[in-house]
Amino acid sequence: MIGGDEGTKAPAAGAPQPLEWNFSQVFGERAAGEEVQEVDIISAIEFDRTGDHLATGDRGGRVVLFERNDTKDHYGHRRDLERTDYLISRHPEFRYKTEFQSHEPEFDYLKSLEIEEKINKIRWCHTANGALFLLSTNDKTIKFWKVQEKKVKKICDLNVDHSRAMGNGPVVFSRKSASSKQCMENGGCNERPSGYSSIDASLPSGGVPPLRLPVVVTSHETSPVAKCRRIYAHAHDYHINSISNNSDGETFISADDLRINLWNLEISSQSFNIVDVKPANMEDLTEVITSAEFHPTHCNTIAYSSSRGSIRLIDMRQSALCDTHSKLFEEQEVPGSRSFFTEIIASISDIKFAKDGRYILSRDYMTLKLWDINMDRGPVTTFQVHEYLRPKLSDLYENDSIFDKFECCLSGDGRHVATGSYSNLFRVFGCSESSTEATTLEASKNPTRRQVQTPTRPSKPLGTLPRVLRRGADTSGADANGSAFDFTTKLLHLAWHPTENSVACAASNSLYMYYA
Repeated sequence: MIGGDEGTKAPAAGAPQPLEWNFSQVFGERAAGEEVQEVDIISAIEFDRTGDHLATGDRGGRVVLFERNDTKDHYGHRRDLERTDYLISRHPEFRYKTEFQSHEPEFDYLKSLEIEEKINKIRWCHTANGALFLLSTNDKTIKFWKVQEKKVKKICDLNVDHSRAMGNGPVVFSRKSASSKQCMENGGCNERPSGYSSIDASLPSGGVPPLRLPVVVTSHETSPVAKCRRIYAHAHDYHINSISNNSDGETFISADDLRINLWNLEISSQSFNIVDVKPANMEDLTEVITSAEFHPTHCNTIAYSSSRGSIRLIDMRQSALCDTHSKLFEEQEVPGSRSFFTEIIASISDIKFAKDGRYILSRDYMTLKLWDINMDRGPVTTFQVHEYLRPKLSDLYENDSIFDKFECCLSGDGRHVATGSYSNLFRVFGCSESSTEATTLEASKNPTRRQVQTPTRPSKPLGTLPRVLRRGADTSGADANGSAFDFTTKLLHLAWHPTENSVACAASNSLYMYYA
């Protein structure tokens, strides 16, 4: 780049160009000075496997669904689109579809514990017969929802003809078939369809209106209706932090701090405990489960992370209780680097499988790590996200920010990863061959306003990385405009479109979407 500084120069010849991110849409944007209600803050985001639907959950227990409308309006049905031999030039556009109250606040009288309605996780299930299915959970209860288009029926004709009402007398019956008339004592005239008994003539003189019954009912526009199909409850003593669907389409797992349970979607009355890390004496507890996810294609494989920074891979075929792991992924501690905050910042807050199941992306407080499931001696790549915060760990501990749980996501092609940060910023890293991309964006209508391009060392192909590479280090405590980072605003939740370079992220109660 001519005239550019060293931190923004173009990558070397032959390297792929960094993605150029653009603002796409925003839902629930705040006006200047508008106060945000706690219940409106978004707490979960999830695309379905086709990318045509997006779901968000908030702290008020509501689930809001969005559907893609650019393919419907401009390109027809998706099946027709697949038959074409040209690429889509438009970026994904979504519109509001429906919302429903998934969870309500509860109180556990046995434990004297209040159960918040906040949605912790949302996971889409396989669609069937045009209906959408998804799982949502708060701290204790998982619900299985079906969302289906229902036709709105309207009454077009009744068995009452108001035009023939006579003063205070009875309302006149009307039918297209032959009818007979009978005079009433008060001078009114009652038109009775054939087949009515003569008892109609004995109606009081004050006039009693007849029963109004619909004769013609027609169906008009359709409207999405959400219905709770099943409730999976009373299976967790601790707060549920993860749910994940199996590739078999029949089962799913739910995880809390000490246990992972296996459920069948059709059976809500029982579950199977497949992982239990609770020690006989709770004083011996050294780590807790922080996240769990099914392998995208192997229905017998589950990965779960811990507060000590390790990831365990288990095979359900080995035993009913998977108390031993088949593989353990953890990074060796550097001698002399241990401090009071070591275990806190090592805790993994989120893990995601790549689409092909070969790699696992994990997020701890300081870094993103990419792990190869065939190589357990260390991560193949480490992306520095919060290195500039290392001198401020004491302050972050005092205000509890050090316990913030940031999520992570991968692109569908596995070439990029993303995670959130403070000041409503999120970072996108390139992890493909010879990529040097590390882009910082702000959740606003002008995402590049605070953009920071960090030169990084080119990586080798993922399959041939022999050692840990540390890339994308950011040692400054301020953004590109010199503004201090705001630790009260944080971008914890984001999701990557499964087939296109499009990211949805939550900044407080607003849902921002970007494309590249």
